[in-house]
Amino acid sequence: MRVEIDEIGGWLQERLPGLAEEHGVPGVAVAVDAGGRVVEAAAGVLSKATGVEATVDSVFQIGSITKVLTATLVMGLVAEGLVELDAPVATYLPGFRKATVRQLLCHTAGFEGDVFTDTGKGDDCLERYVELLADVPQLFEPGEMFSYNNAGFSVLGRIVEVVRGEPFDRCMRDRLFTPLGMTHAANDPYEAILHRAAVGHLRGRPAPVWALARSNAPAGSMLAMTPRDLVVFARAHLADEGLRAMREPQVALPDIGWGRAWGLGWELYDLPGGPVFGHDGNTIGQSAVLRVDPGRDVAVAICTNGGDRKPLMKEILGRIVESPAEPVPDPVARPDVRRCAGVYLSSTSRTTVTADEQGRLWLEKVPVGLAVGTGDEPYRTELLGWRGDSLVPAEPGHGPVAFLGDDGEGRARFLHTGRADVRVAGRIEA
Repeated sequence: MRVEIDEIGGWLQERLPGLAEEHGVPGVAVAVDAGGRVVEAAAGVLSKATGVEATVDSVFQIGSITKVLTATLVMGLVAEGLVELDAPVATYLPGFRKATVRQLLCHTAGFEGDVFTDTGKGDDCLERYVELLADVPQLFEPGEMFSYNNAGFSVLGRIVEVVRGEPFDRCMRDRLFTPLGMTHAANDPYEAILHRAAVGHLRGRPAPVWALARSNAPAGSMLAMTPRDLVVFARAHLADEGLRAMREPQVALPDIGWGRAWGLGWELYDLPGGPVFGHDGNTIGQSAVLRVDPGRDVAVAICTNGGDRKPLMKEILGRIVESPAEPVPDPVARPDVRRCAGVYLSSTSRTTVTADEQGRLWLEKVPVGLAVGTGDEPYRTELLGWRGDSLVPAEPGHGPVAFLGDDGEGRARFLHTGRADVRVAGRIEA
């Protein structure tokens, strides 16, 4: 479908305030670029504590969308012949564990990736952070499968600053923000305070802290900007043939309702109307989404600071770009109870899958560690049949899960929700 940019702009101006109110979203800002023409809109407040109005010049944290900017910095090094994608990371960071630069970029390095240790605010924070990764467990062999890895992008950030000989945030500003004209982009709270900055909200209240640790900045702990700057960045990817390689599939994704594959930083969607690429981001009470449709030359960015943002984002995206269909349970499919039931653990959650007397499967997920502080809530839901080893939670708001691998006894080795959580106990009866 063709995007009528003026029509979209008018709809956003009229509909956005009501959407925010309907879904309890304190503040929201949107930018749409169609063929180089940009429309923007904003609604709500940046903080319920201050009542400061959200405007199109307000900066919101973009969370893990930062990873694509980090990947772009790495690809700049590749283009200059300073980094090789298939070289071991140890080539640039001596002593680092077994993994290649490419495996970090496409989340296949295989080590525990949700490591959020605060190593301080100094320019040595990434160096210190990478050193402590020597102690995190290896979940599977590098290259074996996809498992979303925050820590890997902090490692990539460290490669950038080692090869460039400058702190990561300076590389980000000098190599991306300034040349692309991203005028409202902030690497940290000290820069964000120079703009109208959104505050995240948890359970309807302003979050007690603004950002996560600086050591996770290349993965998405701090970077804030306007949606307008996000579509400026997306436009650069549409215009620069040298960056097209980042959209080439590197690893197929599990059947969990995400895209079909991951590229060098981008999530890739293969949709009936053509390919779409993008990334999502979540931090402490703030969420963002970026989608790009190269076939129609369109990009859209949405930033929010709390509330039930998913249906709001879905309605806006639905008018601009194609999205994957919602999973619908298969009434005939029957989950393999013996294969699936058990306890699965990661650094951010403990998930127990149990079978009841009727042979139904139930999933109970309890956040642990940092996930508790960032607003994750425990939940329990029945798992319904969908596609083979991929099941759909009956409770709305939660995506499909996949049971992958084999533990040697015919049971799944991993519960995959985007991250591969490892089985730590066998079958449990409800």
